[in-house]
Amino acid sequence: MEHAHNLSSDLVWDCKVLIKEREVVLKLMIKCEDISRRLTKQVTQITESGDSGWNIEIPSILSKSLVLKPYQKIGLNWLALLNKHNVNGILADEMGLGKTVQAIAFLAHLYENGNTGPHLVIVPASTLDNWIREFKQWCPDMNILLYHGSLEERKHLRYDILNYVVEFNVIITTYNCVISSSEDRSLFRRLKVNFAVFDEGHMLKNMSSIRYQHLMTLNAKNRLLLTGTPLQNNLLELMSLLNFVMPHMFSSSTSELKRMFTSKKKSTDEQTTFERERIAHAKLIMKPFILRRVKSEVLQLLPPKKEHIQFCSLSSKQVQLYNDLMNKLKRSTQGTEKSSELCNVMMHLRKMANHPLLHRQYYTAEKLREMSKLMLKEPTHREANPDLVFEDMEVMTDFELHRLCGEFASLSTFRLEKELILDSGKFEALERLLFDMKKKGDRVVLFSQFTMMLDILEVFLKHHQHRYIRLDGKTPISERMHLIDEFNSDMDIFVFLLSTKAGGLGINLTTANVVIIHDIDCNPYNDKQAEDRCHRVGQSKEVNVFRLIGKATIEESMLKISQQKLQLEQDMTTADAGDEESIPLDMATLLKESLGL
Repeated sequence: MEHAHNLSSDLVWDCKVLIKEREVVLKLMIKCEDISRRLTKQVTQITESGDSGWNIEIPSILSKSLVLKPYQKIGLNWLALLNKHNVNGILADEMGLGKTVQAIAFLAHLYENGNTGPHLVIVPASTLDNWIREFKQWCPDMNILLYHGSLEERKHLRYDILNYVVEFNVIITTYNCVISSSEDRSLFRRLKVNFAVFDEGHMLKNMSSIRYQHLMTLNAKNRLLLTGTPLQNNLLELMSLLNFVMPHMFSSSTSELKRMFTSKKKSTDEQTTFERERIAHAKLIMKPFILRRVKSEVLQLLPPKKEHIQFCSLSSKQVQLYNDLMNKLKRSTQGTEKSSELCNVMMHLRKMANHPLLHRQYYTAEKLREMSKLMLKEPTHREANPDLVFEDMEVMTDFELHRLCGEFASLSTFRLEKELILDSGKFEALERLLFDMKKKGDRVVLFSQFTMMLDILEVFLKHHQHRYIRLDGKTPISERMHLIDEFNSDMDIFVFLLSTKAGGLGINLTTANVVIIHDIDCNPYNDKQAEDRCHRVGQSKEVNVFRLIGKATIEESMLKISQQKLQLEQDMTTADAGDEESIPLDMATLLKESLGL
């Protein structure tokens, strides 16, 4: 009887919590719908009456030699309209559509209307140079202060800022510089900022992270997020962004929002009516605050992008090694459900599918024993313990050990033959592809996620006498722009070699027209970002994207999952037919009409 009483009490409590959550979300929806109606009404008035009040003039301080594209004018008008209604937003245009330029044009618009700052622009370190360059090109009259450098340099900058020694309209800094020390955090809590712009805003998708919580304390009157990575396939991430952008509206309801928009992933058939309603509600809440355009919609003049999946049969030796590794890993993880162990298994198989030398099998324990003794002949290792040298060698891959043999004369006879370095199914396909492309006069951007894979690719490119340039996460930020400029100006450089993530941000390589993804990422958006270094404003040729997939390997499953993720995003960004009346008209469409575009 007591058990039944407890059960009914629990049910009543659960119902109360659920009703409260629904009330919170309903109130938020009413607020958002009200904002949406006001904005939509404003734009509709412009469209119907021909009133050009919100077809704002391009700021005169923008460089006359550069011209905003029609869709960038729409973005500028949208930002100005949100600002007029004191609403913050997320400019979520696809990569390569010039969100940086639209944000700079908007700050120039504010400047000309009396709001001269100070504004704050926070960016990842990899895009810092690009932002400085864009400001100089587009709006050289605005005073830009770079807040960056060592602890000592930032200390002097803080003094100058707080004591009005330096004049500026905009401070540009990185996420790390804003939150890395208590002094940095204190500066940006004290400094009153009119607009804070957050580049790569998807870095703020987790409201529980330390970075998110620190950045929420910034003393900014208005906020603008820029992100080219769609997040519509995770509703909680989107609510985190909206809470960050509009804290006055959402922050008091974060606990309810977390519960409402967190659910275990289910197929569409398994979704309850309430879950489907919840997704529709989330779309309603998002609609007024987000502007997202994709290249296919707005860049009719941009040449098309063709995607090719290149299935590569592994070399005969690689097949044998892959199957041996698969069987070994199956035995070692039998019965395990630990996600960390399974991720480890997946990484081992991915590496073998890409190149055998990313593992160790040619350098047997017997060879390593011999090598560790020979190392004692080297001046640097005379006092070393051969057992410890052996232990160090044991965790290295074949390619690392091959390089080690090149560094020490006593090990030179143990270097691998070039045939072994070139023995990979993907290299066979790559050799054919590059031969055809060079013949046609194409230029190539070649991506890999693994820095060591880039090292092996360098051997491959040298062997086939292809001129190349390389950039990865270890390349100093100060050198990156120089390398990009060199590639874009010297047409004899055939290949730009990049690591996928380092190549995803702030890099414009429109002089290349072929992208080759040597090894795909688990997150398809990282690969999409990489592709968009070529397929963006300024591209004059058709872009061909080749994904190399190891045949009958784990990469086939990864490709399938990536395609499902991209399909899910497409489904989430498309309103259901039944929701058409309740979802406000697309702001971009209305603005397009109002501007006569």
